[in-house]
Amino acid sequence: MRKEEYMPSPLHRYKAEFFKALAHPLRLAILDALREGEKTVTALQRELGVEQPAVSRQLAFLRDRGLVEVRREGALAYYRTKDPEVYAFLNLGRRIFERHVQSERARLEALEGER
Repeated sequence: MRKEEYMPSPLHRYKAEFFKALAHPLRLAILDALREGEKTVTALQRELGVEQPAVSRQLAFLRDRGLVEVRREGALAYYRTKDPEVYAFLNLGRRIFERHVQSERARLEALEGER
């Protein structure tokens, strides 16, 4: 008997692309840097300590997936988060990470107590 091939729904395809967009440390750092408001590539480059081509490449990736948008003013391009709800998701990730670190710290302290 032949298995049916899974056809993802538009929602599942969107979610997969959303998670793919967040699956890079520099893209996450860019989104965090944009929490304060819009910034130019140069400002992001200085803040993150990353070369301009890397910042531009990741901004393009985020823009293509609808997570950031650009506003042009003369020769400058200002990037901002398109939907601030993305920060609810990123904040949740931070809380999960903090609980993980606390758990690991407790395990380390327990090991140190066994000496």
